[in-house]
Amino acid sequence: MQADKSEVSKATLMRLPSYLRYLYELDKNGVTTVSSTMIAAGLDLNPVQVRKDVACVSTVAGKPKTGYALKELIADFENYLGYHNTRDVILVGAGGLGHAILSYDGFKKYGLNVMAAFDVDENVIGRDINGKPVYEMSRLPELVKRWGIRLGIITVPSQSAQEVADIMVAAGIKAIWSFSAKHLNLPADIALKHEDLAASLALLRMQLVSMTD
Repeated sequence: MQADKSEVSKATLMRLPSYLRYLYELDKNGVTTVSSTMIAAGLDLNPVQVRKDVACVSTVAGKPKTGYALKELIADFENYLGYHNTRDVILVGAGGLGHAILSYDGFKKYGLNVMAAFDVDENVIGRDINGKPVYEMSRLPELVKRWGIRLGIITVPSQSAQEVADIMVAAGIKAIWSFSAKHLNLPADIALKHEDLAASLALLRMQLVSMTD
């Protein structure tokens, strides 16, 4: 039996997509079984940690010397992560980054369907980006409620991010994926994932410096 999702640590959840990408590669290469030791070696992890993580999300039992049935393991990971349960989302901010996200079709693989974008720029309102319509911001509350949207993506400049988040929450959004550098103050019952690109770049630069010293 799979563990309750509330009992799985954040660290384990963060590792699961990496596991799945590695399993996809093995499947593409014709591999039919995989051991925890093999996964650990491929992802530079501890085999004990791998076995614990797999036990949290999968009912597949590993066999001595052969390991887990690969396709069954992939199916359990996909089901646990909700990749087969498509969730509709909306995006606010159809500028450079927003345009790139709207143009990316890979989200469908992870169970996300971007229904539409919203903006205040008259130059993009009324356009379609990769088949996704761009509406004026004033229509967000109406369409979020009509479509039953619960997840929103923010790709607006920092000075507008809090206002956009407040509008989303008031419209019924329960989870926000923010690409803005702005710290957002949200109610305790709203889930937030903040992608700080500047912080990631700073970390990468520091790692590069340490490698070249």
